[in-house]
Amino acid sequence: MSRLDAPQRLVLLSGWGIDQRIWQPLEHHWPAHTEVHTVDWPGYGDTPALADPTTLDTLASAMADQLPSNAVWVGWSLGGLLASALLDKLPAPRGLVLIGTGGQFCSDDGVSKAELASFQRAFRRDPDATWRHFLRWQTQGEPNARHAHQQLRAMLGDTPSATTSTLSQGLHWLATLDNTRRLQEAPCPVIQLVGEHDPLVASSTRAQAINLAHAGHCPMLSQPAQLVATIASQAALVAKEHACT
Repeated sequence: MSRLDAPQRLVLLSGWGIDQRIWQPLEHHWPAHTEVHTVDWPGYGDTPALADPTTLDTLASAMADQLPSNAVWVGWSLGGLLASALLDKLPAPRGLVLIGTGGQFCSDDGVSKAELASFQRAFRRDPDATWRHFLRWQTQGEPNARHAHQQLRAMLGDTPSATTSTLSQGLHWLATLDNTRRLQEAPCPVIQLVGEHDPLVASSTRAQAINLAHAGHCPMLSQPAQLVATIASQAALVAKEHACT
């Protein structure tokens, strides 16, 4: 089997407050010869949490076996932000696909620093209620926001699967990580995908991204077939480029 015919290996990384179950709607849409691995960040699901506070170096050590270089990393929201931050901490992947994220989270025309700071204060007062609010907030750009929110609640339940310290650290990363230079100097192809109605993404990110029609911040809920087709086609292009080098 040639390298072009080999299975496409993808590692899917979820975002803040949500574990690998977010990728379940995509399961029946992947084309043949696609090897998909869904991975939880430390502190989510059954994956042990890191010491609090933690660093990117500590995170890289914990994720080294989960993020192989012979795969395309697919990171959604905070998952994309963290995957980008690990590009200079781990051997580079074949490609990096970012969904609903750019070089940094906060922006003047997306989620402002003041909005995120307010969210952090609310989280310190009542973590579970703030998490539930976020589930509703991030589905607002979907064609049927109510249905997307119902999907999330049915999938995840009433309480987060991550530890409070893990969630708090995640909010800190959302507030402070700036991967602009890392992405400009990335050691692998970087593909950005953004839902056309994503309320959390800056216009500067949207301008350089592939548009996902009729989707918001959670295209895996509202447009799973479209999302899979776009990821798979971009991964195939990355594999072709890799095979030719």
